[in-house]
Amino acid sequence: MLTRREFISKGCLACAGASLLSLSGCAAHYISGTMEANGISILKSEFDQTKNGRASHRTFLLIQHEQLEFPIYLYRVSETEYSALWMACTHQGAELQASGDFLHCPSHGSEFNNHGIVSGGPAEKNLRSFPVTVLSNRIVIDLRA
Repeated sequence: MLTRREFISKGCLACAGASLLSLSGCAAHYISGTMEANGISILKSEFDQTKNGRASHRTFLLIQHEQLEFPIYLYRVSETEYSALWMACTHQGAELQASGDFLHCPSHGSEFNNHGIVSGGPAEKNLRSFPVTVLSNRIVIDLRA
């Protein structure tokens, strides 16, 4: 569990330092997904980025849609494995903030890892997660779960 001071020093200062070096690995990238019968989909290429002429992959995306109350945090574990999490804190329902490979609740300080497991309270329940299917050029998040 990170204290507030550790969060600021490890999370926020790391992002600030990275942005000074034009390495925005912590920067949240919001996209709109496409609603389908059973969920929401995005193109795999949304994870692609080019920085200073070098191709790389974003570690996570935040998926928004007008039909969703909260965004979905989609973390890229590997080319074929992704973790999709509902960005609502299980403590009191505040919208979470993404910082690299963890989520933080700005209201009371709860923290969750990139698989939605509580790593710091007051939240006691893990985040709601969704099954993810990787197709040839698309990622589909099943919202029925």
